[in-house]
Amino acid sequence: MAEHGAVEFWTTGIAHAAIAPRAAARAEANGWDGMVVVDSQNLSGDPFVALALAARETSTLRLGTGVTNPATRHPAAAAAAIASVQEISGGRAHLGVGRGDSSLAHLGLAPTSPAVLEAFVRLTRAYLRGQAVPFADLAQFSRADNLGVDVLGLADGPRDSSLHWLRDDVAPVPVEVVATGPKALELAGRSADRVLLAVGADPERVAAAAARARGAGAERIGAFVNVVAHPDVSVARQLASGSLSTFARFSVMDGRVRTPIDVTSEQVLRDVHGAYDMGRHTRARSPQAGRLTDDFIDRFGIVGPAGQCIERLRALAALGIDRFIVTGPSGDADREAAVLARRTFVTGVLPALRDALG
Repeated sequence: MAEHGAVEFWTTGIAHAAIAPRAAARAEANGWDGMVVVDSQNLSGDPFVALALAARETSTLRLGTGVTNPATRHPAAAAAAIASVQEISGGRAHLGVGRGDSSLAHLGLAPTSPAVLEAFVRLTRAYLRGQAVPFADLAQFSRADNLGVDVLGLADGPRDSSLHWLRDDVAPVPVEVVATGPKALELAGRSADRVLLAVGADPERVAAAAARARGAGAERIGAFVNVVAHPDVSVARQLASGSLSTFARFSVMDGRVRTPIDVTSEQVLRDVHGAYDMGRHTRARSPQAGRLTDDFIDRFGIVGPAGQCIERLRALAALGIDRFIVTGPSGDADREAAVLARRTFVTGVLPALRDALG
């Protein structure tokens, strides 16, 4: 695990109770600092169950959601779930949150609004710090047909909401917001414990997004980055294409591009948006992955030989990015090539970055 002040490197895992524990143990053995699992109920298992089981198989690896959302998780329920992981892991839990994507699309819903996300962050942080949350602040997270507890005619009852079982000797779980657009970057900067950028790996875009988040008050900034280390850059591009198309879509969620990018790349983003098939989310053999150009992949992601990957990641670290959550080969990519790429990162890229960045 990285020492305080060092750059952290996290990997991504699958929120499946039978897979996450083994993946976490392997990640810890390979020198990763942390692992996140997605919260997408129709596509994978429950992330909090997966993280709790992963905690049992590890001792130093940090564990987080990448990411949960305000629509499928009530602030109190999300806080209780991740606080349980914090307890069982001995203080290694992180709660990553965002507006929601595949988890909501598979319920027929669009992502939540920035305002709802900010309220979720504020209330969840309050719960995790043992603070009392007024019932009135929870109204927007209740069903429209929910009645107030007063209709029960109780002799007495709670006057506000809090997690009564939290231990004083366990540190609060940090709440971290994944952000791409200006509004999300600003709300993350002013309300989250850490901002996690999802704007790709182009230094100009990363610098602009980090500056906006810092302008709103952010002190700690990480980034999701698509990285595939493979000696054949054409193979690396193919391996990265599925997951990279997913992250590219975050920059054009509703068809509009709100973050700085060149005209040619903007057209690629629009093409990805127009072709996106949520039924083939993160897949390399998907219509959206087919809309990516080589130049776009090379700029938005980090692909190619180990030395090139090291150089690109060092450049982003120089911008003040102190945590990289690395998304590697797509799930349906060629197995043999994907194994080589993962091994190349762990044995060639990661040790060199440790030496260079501390």
